Amino acid sequence: MFQRSLTLPGSGTETFFLWGPRQAGKSTLLRQRYPDAVWVDLLKADEFRRYATRPELLRQELEAAGPDADRQIVIDEVQKVPALLDEVHWLMENRGSSFALCGSSARKVKRGGANLLGGRALRYELRGLTAEELGDAFDLDRMLNHGYLPSTYEADQPRRMLDAYIADYLRQEVAAEGLVRNLPAFSDFLDAAALSDGDPVNYSNIARECGVSGPTAKAYFGILEDTLLARWLPRWRRRAKRRLAGAPKFYFEDVGVVNRLARRGELERGSALYGKAFENWVFHELSALIAYRHLDERLTYWRIPSGIEVDFVLGDMRLAIEAKASARITSDHLKGLRTLTEEHPGVSRRIVVCLETRARRTGDGIDILPANDFVRHLWQGDLG
Repeated sequence: MFQRSLTLPGSGTETFFLWGPRQAGKSTLLRQRYPDAVWVDLLKADEFRRYATRPELLRQELEAAGPDADRQIVIDEVQKVPALLDEVHWLMENRGSSFALCGSSARKVKRGGANLLGGRALRYELRGLTAEELGDAFDLDRMLNHGYLPSTYEADQPRRMLDAYIADYLRQEVAAEGLVRNLPAFSDFLDAAALSDGDPVNYSNIARECGVSGPTAKAYFGILEDTLLARWLPRWRRRAKRRLAGAPKFYFEDVGVVNRLARRGELERGSALYGKAFENWVFHELSALIAYRHLDERLTYWRIPSGIEVDFVLGDMRLAIEAKASARITSDHLKGLRTLTEEHPGVSRRIVVCLETRARRTGDGIDILPANDFVRHLWQGDLG
């Protein structure tokens, strides 16, 4: 069992939402953190039916249980019964109850006009496993092939588990919640979207590939975002010497899911597909760090109209990072970072994350960091 890096409030101190993709380990983390909590599991059919038809039962049962029940209450998969949030709100205001509200999709809650507790609840997100959480068990090749979900990372045969994960997502998140009318078209969309992982999205191209309209393709991407299966990386925006170009980039939350949807097969070092997965992993580590450490900084990418770009920029040019799955970094790999410096001389630090075996620094101050060194310094806060 892995020690997760996300720190949650003490028992009975705060009400909060804990969002994250399916099988990221949310329920396991909550059971570890709150072993004595009152637990409402809406994945159980009987509990779902009871609370879906009579959400007031939550208030009545907690009142009958006495004051000790207010210490910590966990509602798992809360998005399945959004009406429970009205009862949660009342219990917070009138009894001082503390809730951990766990879910894998905020879409039904947000789009249905459900009570979001008036801003009184904190928001946390749990991602897939990070290198820091894996510790000595971290294996880059395994992570890029198996993905970040705890169950698939440890699995001997991740392909079958990932296929089941995708099928469950389509059945439980998309079909059961009525998020799309045409499930076969959405399934085709997933395959097409996987080919765009790490790239700026062209809705028209995706729409043609899966046989839907442009607005429908855009709505499908919104479903992936709301169900926490994917995230956007916006382009860096600030007045510079040149007009910046490029739509937001799109990344699936788990590289194992991308591998199966795109039928990548076994990824080997030196291949272009390994490089794509490597970039997804660097994005995963950076975005997890920002979420877990509550950093007040945006993660973006930088690009100019000629096509020269830098994969990741943290904050206001505090840190610029290129992800290059190469065992030998050459001047060609450094072109984006050097162009960035010409445009923005004040950039604080420039790093290439790569597969070289030893860290080094170029004459103009670019740090070449092996992947293991990068994540160690990243989570220790040593990257500036």
